[in-house]
Amino acid sequence: MTLILRIGLAVLAVPDVIIGAWNVIAPEHFYENFPGVTLTPPFAEHYARDFGGTLLGLGVILCIAVVKPRTVLVVPALIGLAIFALPHAYFHVVHLEGASPFETAFTLTAVLGQSVLTVALLVLAILRWRTSRSTETSASSEDAPASA
Repeated sequence: MTLILRIGLAVLAVPDVIIGAWNVIAPEHFYENFPGVTLTPPFAEHYARDFGGTLLGLGVILCIAVVKPRTVLVVPALIGLAIFALPHAYFHVVHLEGASPFETAFTLTAVLGQSVLTVALLVLAILRWRTSRSTETSASSEDAPASA
């Protein structure tokens, strides 16, 4: 289960780091070249850099969770990403007018894929945590002296 979590976290982290860094370093270039972004004009450097910094920060936290996949790191990282990803996906799903077929397919795949994977990994992380807790509880109760 931990290997699946690590792979999924890495799949989420890599694009966040790349897209976040791209927005921080060259926000106007990102706006002009990333599929679908120009559908919601106008360009605003302030918002682009803020978005980039936020995404880069989430990506770094996800990278830390990949390296140290402890529940105390994984669950908050995924909750933080879900808080971003779900409204982001909703926005793009309802703002597809004027998009080319490629932009539509790319946007829906990216934002819905990120959202679904984030929620699925969060469920998996919580199940892993609950399983480990029940195993620990069973082991400690077996070691306890019997009641008279």
